Amino acid sequence: MSANRLMIAGMAALIATGCARSPRAVELEPTAGPSASTAPATTRAQAFDRSAAPELAPPPELKLPPVIERTLPNGLRLLVVEHHELPVADFILLVGTGGEADPPDKPGVATLVASMLQEGTTTRSALEIAAQEATLGASVSSSGGWDVSRVMLHTPTAQLDSALALFADVALSPSFPPDELERLRQQRLTSLLQLRDRAPAIADRAYASILYGTNHPYGRPLGGTEAATEATTREDLDRFYRTHYRPNNATMIVVGDVQPADIEVRLSRLFGNWERSEVPRTTYTTAPAPTRTTVYLIDKPDAPQSSVRIGTIGVPRSTEDYFALQVMNTILGGSFTSRLNQNLRETKGYTYGAGSGFDMRREAGPFTARAEVTGTKTDSSLVEFMKELRGILDTVPQAELEKAKRYLQLGLPADFETTTDIGFRLAPLATYGLPLDFYNAYVQRIEEVTQADVQRVARRYIDPSRLAIVIVGDRASVEPTVRALDIGPVTIRDLTGREVIP
Repeated sequence: MSANRLMIAGMAALIATGCARSPRAVELEPTAGPSASTAPATTRAQAFDRSAAPELAPPPELKLPPVIERTLPNGLRLLVVEHHELPVADFILLVGTGGEADPPDKPGVATLVASMLQEGTTTRSALEIAAQEATLGASVSSSGGWDVSRVMLHTPTAQLDSALALFADVALSPSFPPDELERLRQQRLTSLLQLRDRAPAIADRAYASILYGTNHPYGRPLGGTEAATEATTREDLDRFYRTHYRPNNATMIVVGDVQPADIEVRLSRLFGNWERSEVPRTTYTTAPAPTRTTVYLIDKPDAPQSSVRIGTIGVPRSTEDYFALQVMNTILGGSFTSRLNQNLRETKGYTYGAGSGFDMRREAGPFTARAEVTGTKTDSSLVEFMKELRGILDTVPQAELEKAKRYLQLGLPADFETTTDIGFRLAPLATYGLPLDFYNAYVQRIEEVTQADVQRVARRYIDPSRLAIVIVGDRASVEPTVRALDIGPVTIRDLTGREVIP
């Protein structure tokens, strides 16, 4: 994704500077004929200076269509964007609760509820739902995450009435059929078993557990555990659904070839009788505060690679430092040409890719620098990771700052190409209560970020002396060399992040 965005940004810059044609085309002699140029090929080639990269032009102004907001009497919020290029429409029902509301002893309930929505309603079986989707040329899907659960519809507007009726049935009348639940249970158990052999998945799960502790919602696995999956009942799913899937806890995003007034009437007819109810707030415990950088080693015997996760608890999505953090992280590890990737991949050759990011949620999510590295270079990789995490605390060069800002600005239009793209970009605005014109000011807010801003947020949110370093790899070969670095104490953990008692 980062490489694609970089290519898009680069092409946009070339177009803006009038240099988008192929350098090869400059070198070729024109075909003979009355219109052929008489200028020597070498002269035309010399006009294109290959010794210097094209200068990035100022980002073009991005004008997005307005978002029309309505609220139904039962509290369901509607956000409608007209997009008449194609006769299609996307609907995203966002329920403002996700895995953070799972019962502490049964992580994974929220995602299982979302998965079960398509497996049968009070009037349709799973096969009937799938058959009607195929007939209509529409697609209905659902998913669960942190802070949100989603039910989505993509449909031709010619089939709007039938597609919306199917969509509403899936969203409002799930039956949680026991046989389908058992099938999904077995699928999840198989997936969890497979994940126990995948070092990146082990590292991600252990990292969250170590950062937050198992008493914090973010410290528990979103996809559940084997024990929780075995213990979860149909009653658990029904209880979660009835508690959290309420119109006053939901937003409907509509993007496509539609009229706001007409859509409000249609949705009122289908969703207007959805009963509102008080929705409990999620309680977040305090995560343990690290006192010093510590290495957590998880043994995966004979692993040829090591999965490395380095970081700390970051910020919530509501942070006022959002734009400065976006620019800072783009420089550090958020693009293909970031410092981490250029160092560990391009210069050292320790990995196919290294990066970093802030996972911003309703509460402070994790900041993570990550890579899958050659096992024999685990210690060397840690040296380079720590070098870059310390280096970002210094003032970044102005040229590097400008490059990062252009990367973010010029890549923005590609995020709004389709109705589906627009819907997904609006989703976090609805989930986290952000202004609906957020993207209209995005380019300017990025442009306003200064060297001092980047240094300030780096020093505030990245402390190299208080990091969690999780390594999943061959302990026999990795442990001695990592201990020799003396980055911090080394403790041995199991596959879930729990301490291994000798």
